[in-house]
Amino acid sequence: MIGAGAMGGATVEGMMKADYFDNKNITVSDPSEAVLKKFVEQGISTTTDNAQAANVADVVIVCVKPWLVEQVLTGIKESLNPEKQILIVIAAGVKSASIQEWLGAKCPPLFLCIPNIAIAQLASMTFLVSVTGKPSHTETVKAIFDAMGNTLFTDEAHLAAGTTLASCGIAYAMRYVRAASEGGVELGFKADQAKEIVMQTMLGAVKLLEASGLHPEAAIDLVTTPGGVTIKGLNEMEHAGFTSAVIRGLKAGAK
Repeated sequence: MIGAGAMGGATVEGMMKADYFDNKNITVSDPSEAVLKKFVEQGISTTTDNAQAANVADVVIVCVKPWLVEQVLTGIKESLNPEKQILIVIAAGVKSASIQEWLGAKCPPLFLCIPNIAIAQLASMTFLVSVTGKPSHTETVKAIFDAMGNTLFTDEAHLAAGTTLASCGIAYAMRYVRAASEGGVELGFKADQAKEIVMQTMLGAVKLLEASGLHPEAAIDLVTTPGGVTIKGLNEMEHAGFTSAVIRGLKAGAK
């Protein structure tokens, strides 16, 4: 793993928690010794030399800010072995054509990847694009990220939509938690109680949809009674533009 910032660090945390990985087989590279310290304590090999990390890896995962991808890839280019390695790039908006141009003949089988920070809790919704991977490579990459949540293979054209729906989307969900928790305080609960109530309610909604396979609107119909408080609350939210606001936010993120 090259890059141990927020997303890279979360990915390594997920690897440490998942049964699929052995800590001694993970190497993390980052320029900050302070960032690497917590991984050293967990038996992870660390280095501040990206080329060294890439040289010993079967699967090279580059997870840095998009504007740093070219610099990092060109820095490890001579350490890459297209015959023996797989390259996974986690960076929103970076095109596969650019990566292939930067690496040329040194580019291993390439995958683009967009997880979200819940990967640290083995609960990511991860989008994968196989750019030049063979079926055997695809199986390997899928197994890695299946161990840390759910995965969906898509094409590169839909990666931006996946990013806003699941990667940015986790922040949108947290904004709902915050708003509902603040509402709970106004209704008389203490802040921590309100947050716990909202989180458990969201978890319950997800579990019900997973178990039933129902469309969300069909599930809503099960808990709305004529003239009841639920439909009054839903309609008031719609008057304020709830659904429209969510869709507009997703579309803005996709741009």
